[in-house]
Formats: sequence, structure tokens, C-alpha cells
Amino acid sequence: MNNLERAQTLVEALPYIQKFHGKIVVVKYGGNAMISPELFDAVMEDIILLQLVGIRAVLVHGGGPEINDMLKKIGKEPKFVKGLRYTDEETMEIVQGVLCGKVNKDLVATIIRKGGRAVGLCGIDESLIEARRMNRGDDEDYGFVGDITAIHPDVVLRAIADNVIPVVATVGLGIDAVTAYNINADTAASKLAVALGAEKLIILTDTRGVLRDTKDDQTLIHQIKRAEIPVLQSSGIISGGMIPKIECCADAIDGGVKRTHILDGRIPHSILIEMLTDEGAGTMIY
Repeated sequence: MNNLERAQTLVEALPYIQKFHGKIVVVKYGGNAMISPELFDAVMEDIILLQLVGIRAVLVHGGGPEINDMLKKIGKEPKFVKGLRYTDEETMEIVQGVLCGKVNKDLVATIIRKGGRAVGLCGIDESLIEARRMNRGDDEDYGFVGDITAIHPDVVLRAIADNVIPVVATVGLGIDAVTAYNINADTAASKLAVALGAEKLIILTDTRGVLRDTKDDQTLIHQIKRAEIPVLQSSGIISGGMIPKIECCADAIDGGVKRTHILDGRIPHSILIEMLTDEGAGTMIY
């Protein structure tokens, strides 16, 4: 790019910066974007840039690969029940230590080293995420996996008011037992976005977005209306692992979030491309 092209890029971003200035954007971070050093740095840079131009970013993260690595180190095989990590007492201790400790603090440290301001939180802090043991009525035992019963966002709002990026690990405070619960990060991000009155919810995934043909990236659906979701599900276009992500987006919209986005976390700076350019980078549900 020459200097004129760089200037034109900034000018293109201007109306989006003006539109979203002062608004809260919740970003759920996970998948390959957490594993690749290049993508890791790109996401952190995106979050910092949003903050610097006045967009209030909140980062919600999982940490599945890191949890699996730690389980393997102690000789414990990861177990999943209907797509959810079975979390016995020993696994819950590892989940809490890895998510609230290593992963959360590594993210905070990276943001700070890159010139941003950040604070690490988990759902236990000030009862940010309260939960009870999951019961789907299907006779399955998921262990210490929790259903969110309440979000108390004051601690996050204080960080935002202080111009600090909240980085939230999705471990919840048990209200039905003296325990912590493992919380699905997509669900936590959706419910937190509603509680914060967020303008946007962005979910980073390992796919381009919603595809009409899952084998063809060129069939990306750029925009989906909330009312179209049941039709796309019944036709099989929304299927498999995309269903719970879309449901989280739908729940966020039903709760008052104006726009939700499913982005390909494998594309460097996909957050900035989606938020600050005309073209966008994934699927928007509105």
C-alpha cells in the first residue's frame, strides 16, 4: 500500500469509529485464534485498537486446547458428553487453574505488553457469573458443568469506566453447591453482552461463518435476519457445531444486543475487518 491507500483505509474506518464510539463490544475468543502466535497477536492488537479509538471492548475467553494439554500431562483423557466437556472434580480444578490462572493472565499480560490496559476476571469475581449444575433432563451426567442463573456485570462496568479492557474467564460461581462450574464460553459471552447492554457480540470460530455449502467458503452468508434462523436450521444450512453458536447469537439479539457476528478467527484482524470496513469478514445476525 502507498500512503494514499493507507489514508483511504483510515477514512473508510472513520464512520464506523464514530458510530461505535463509546459502545460496548463483547468478543468471544477461542479456537485456532488462541493457538497460532500470529493470530493470537492479531486479536490482541484488534482489541487494543478498538479501545484506543473509544470502542469499549470486553474479551471473553475459553481455553479448551490448554485444558486438554494439562489433562494429558497428568495422564487424564479428556471426555465429552454431547459436545460438552465432562468435568469431574479433578478436571474442574484443572479448568479453574488453567482458565482463571494461566490463560487469563497470559492474555492480560500480552495486552499490557502491546500498550493496552487490561484486567483479568473470572465469573467468580464479585459473583459476575452465577450458575447451578447443568440438568438438561436427558439423564446424562455432565459433572461440574454449569447453567448460568445470573450475571452481575458491575465489576466489568467499573473496568470499562476506567478505560481498562476486561478479560473474562468463563468459570462460574456455584449457587447450589460449594463449587465452581465450567461454563460454555459462547453462552457466557452472549449473556454477558445482554447484561452489559452491548452494541455487538462477536464470536470467533474456525470457519468463515454460516455457509450455504459447508464445503465451499464462497457460499458464505453475509447477513441473516433473526427471523430467518429457524428456516435455515430446518433446511440444514445451520447444522452441527454452528447450531449452538447461532442460538447464542439469537439469545443475545432477543436480549437487546443490536448486532451479532460469527467471524473466522483464522483470518488475521478479522475483528477490525468486520467492524471498521465496508466489506466485513463473516456472518452478521441482526
